Amino acid sequence: MACKVLVVCGSSVVASADLLRRLAGECDHVVAVDRGLDALLGSGLGCDVYVGDADTVSDTGRALVDAAEAFEVERHDPYKDYTDLALALDSVRRRWPGAEVVATCATGGRPDMALSVLGLLAGYADAPVWSEEDEVTARILHQDETWTIEDAEGKTFSIIAIAPGTVVSEHGLEWELDHSPLGLLADTGISNVVRKTAKIQVHQGIAIGFLYREGFIGTVG
Repeated sequence: MACKVLVVCGSSVVASADLLRRLAGECDHVVAVDRGLDALLGSGLGCDVYVGDADTVSDTGRALVDAAEAFEVERHDPYKDYTDLALALDSVRRRWPGAEVVATCATGGRPDMALSVLGLLAGYADAPVWSEEDEVTARILHQDETWTIEDAEGKTFSIIAIAPGTVVSEHGLEWELDHSPLGLLADTGISNVVRKTAKIQVHQGIAIGFLYREGFIGTVG
């Protein structure tokens, strides 16, 4: 049976301790990505594996990495060709083939880094991929994958195509789609509303669905 791995990234916007503890409790393994180790330590948590070049982790975290006693360490040279998250996902593939991935502390701060993170998560096609932050749950949906959303009536839902030729269906929302094409990064699926148990399916391409924890929050612009 495939396991679930929490990947705690190094965004400057850190998830709450409550969310981190809940996610860690729901996952079988925890991977800290550079400064993500500090987020875990601040929540009273540890990790199974640390991956990174230790260029943003705190002095306290770096000392634990240097000691390499409480967890396994995959330390990389800062002058590398790949981001720490890319290396962390490779580590997950090697250690736990077919593992479901839950990423957090991943999309806040710099927008360029956030886009890169979502692109890397979209490239992980081994199993379901989630991004969990305090205000939103996101799911990467590859071709033929489905997300069933329950007990979320009145919540805002958006879906954005991140590959050309993406085709989706949405049922159980205020505005439904049936095998409808979504333009790359187009706004067709922005700010919908969940009305009952919802089913989101990607027939072609890749999309990201976003479910906000608050009620309907409208559109921007």
